[in-house]
Amino acid sequence: MATTRLYLDWNATAPLHPAARDAMLRAMDIQGNPNSVHGEGRAARAAVETARRQVASLVGAAPAHVVFTSGATEAANTVLTPEFRMGRTPLVVSHLYISAVEHPAVREGGRFSKDEISEIPVTSAGSVDLVILETMLSAHDKASGLPMVAVMLANNETGIVQPVSEVARIVQAAGGIFVVDAVQALGRVTIDINAIGADFLIVSSHKIGGPKGAGALISRGEVLMPKPLIHGGGQEKGHRSGTENTLAIIGFGAAAEAALVEFDGRNAEIGTLRDRLEEGMQLAAPDVIIHGKDGARVPNTSFFTLPGLKSETGQIAFDLEGVAISAGSACSSGKVGESHVLVAMGCDPKLGALRISLGPTTTEVDIDRAIAAFVRIAGRRKLAGAAA
Repeated sequence: MATTRLYLDWNATAPLHPAARDAMLRAMDIQGNPNSVHGEGRAARAAVETARRQVASLVGAAPAHVVFTSGATEAANTVLTPEFRMGRTPLVVSHLYISAVEHPAVREGGRFSKDEISEIPVTSAGSVDLVILETMLSAHDKASGLPMVAVMLANNETGIVQPVSEVARIVQAAGGIFVVDAVQALGRVTIDINAIGADFLIVSSHKIGGPKGAGALISRGEVLMPKPLIHGGGQEKGHRSGTENTLAIIGFGAAAEAALVEFDGRNAEIGTLRDRLEEGMQLAAPDVIIHGKDGARVPNTSFFTLPGLKSETGQIAFDLEGVAISAGSACSSGKVGESHVLVAMGCDPKLGALRISLGPTTTEVDIDRAIAAFVRIAGRRKLAGAAA
């Protein structure tokens, strides 16, 4: 009998939450366009607005400040632009400052040209260097336009939580705009857009058990907004044209509500499971390097290096053991390459790393199975070294 595969790649995508599945199945009977004024259209609109409230509640935002998109990448490309409006008044953002460990969707800089983008270094622990950030913003030419700073809340590879409230204080003192990629933190740490001090949050549905193809750009207010990326019929209050993906949005809302309900107890349990995993790996291979272990991390993520084992080899080895894990970000067309996150942290660029990420349905049995797979893989590495 074939062994059931073990899924430990929740940072790449979370399995569809039962609440999201049920909500989407019910929503398949909603026939109307949410922008139509007849009864069917009003039913669709009501469902979209319910989802908007559910997503807003997960980050402490006002529902009116949630703009639905096709995902986090579209949200990033929408907000990372030199063109903003403060009400009806145009504003120019002349430079984008991003941390050196950002996700590729942010690293590409959206609608900024390459010469309008600067990287903020991180410490060896993977945390944004606040002193250098303050220096960079002090040197910013305010006459040319506003500065924008984009820093992720939780890193998608290491799980390291950035000091975003401190970053917000520095950005506000410089009169800038602060964008936070909250994709990997959503549902895993407490998020309040006002407490953080972010002007904008980027979030994604499929990271919390919603369907793929939905995300949102969430603002702290309604006055300061970026120039729309997609023009057309003026949906989403003109911020994102195109008929709303009603089915995906409803699933996103249901997943957000479930994440809020399940947040308190389950995340502590997941952190305990992650620690159990890392202890097991260290016992089996004392030379294993767990990146970011001594810093603040989201509870579900372990990013590690087993010296002598290449990322792609390790990923395949775990796959053959029936365990799905990642070699880092899953958003680079399936390519396994050098981790820019580890490079930014001052690690050897040739160092391979693997990411195991847990979810709400992960159990102690799953962790023990992952440790057993790791033990076998580490053992084969030693045999290969001895044969060489």
